[in-house]
Amino acid sequence: MLNYVCTCCGKRTPADTRAPKCECGGLFELDFTPPRWDPSRIDRSEWSIFRYRDFMAVDGDVWRSVSLGEGMTPTVELWPGVFVKVDYTMPTLSFKDRGAATLVAHMKAIGVKQCVQDSSGNVGNSVAAYCARAGIGCEIYVPEGTSPKKIAMIQAHGAGVNVIPGSRDHCADVCRERVAKEGVYYANHVVNPFFYEGMKTYIYEAFEQLGRIPEHVILPLGNGTLFIGAVKALEHLLASGAITKFPKIIALQSEHCDPLYEARRQGLSDPAEVDVKPTIAEGIAIGKPLRGRELLEMMRRHDITVVTAPEDKILASRARVAREGYYIEHTTAANFAAWDHYCELYGPATDVLITLCGAGIKSDH
Repeated sequence: MLNYVCTCCGKRTPADTRAPKCECGGLFELDFTPPRWDPSRIDRSEWSIFRYRDFMAVDGDVWRSVSLGEGMTPTVELWPGVFVKVDYTMPTLSFKDRGAATLVAHMKAIGVKQCVQDSSGNVGNSVAAYCARAGIGCEIYVPEGTSPKKIAMIQAHGAGVNVIPGSRDHCADVCRERVAKEGVYYANHVVNPFFYEGMKTYIYEAFEQLGRIPEHVILPLGNGTLFIGAVKALEHLLASGAITKFPKIIALQSEHCDPLYEARRQGLSDPAEVDVKPTIAEGIAIGKPLRGRELLEMMRRHDITVVTAPEDKILASRARVAREGYYIEHTTAANFAAWDHYCELYGPATDVLITLCGAGIKSDH
């Protein structure tokens, strides 16, 4: 049985607990160190993220009855030196399927029958789909203004949807209040460490496909699930000697919601208090990231640069990428707006990996 370790007090807790966090209030980490990277340990007969299961914390073979064939998305050179990983070509049209697959597989392994989750749309849809596959009841909380198409997809999977007035952060507070009162399982992508095990495969796949990691890696940063998973995987590859240096990671936030950008700028250890304004990059509109201290520690450890995506450049970036054949959602377009902004600030650069994290058809509203 795997164990959790509290990031605050260090207490160990069996990973089959139904509690979302430690008794002291600290968030859990998995007590798991992957074996040294060895390409021969990739299960090349498995066409999903679970081909890398030797390097992931998974509960036996339960994943076989939960997987929807997520992962193994194309990595394409869109422009000279600009590589995109087409992660919206997954079952629910978003990169969140990576983490939802490992989280829901863990839930099924420990016998969870009912769960709740809060989301700006994409991860709620992913969790709803995988819960449907696993036979687990599911309710998703979304903030007002969430794309109607994302809500329709969540409902199509048989999950209940609660639309909460106010901000994304308020929506999370309402959901967590129910968890605290009723003890229902909190299938949250930020709180539950099993989600990050799936997100690590973004890097593993790119490394297997390209045979290297590009010099620059652009990662969207709201709650930081892809960011944390990617950094963990890169640290694993570096410690294994599979790569010889850490790439330059550029993390991006919306200029209308930038608590981690401001924290880096001000040299803070915790996310800054910011005035959150509406942004079309809804997927990264997180004013109070739960793992903010952990994210900032990773940034200091690897000298990670944070930039903001100019709000008035996002739609133009979306149109430019669509002209190349990829119809992406607004939050994905923010990746390109932020990359352009990075090059304006620090000079022209190439050899970059950018995620196409969500399909445009889901966010037309």
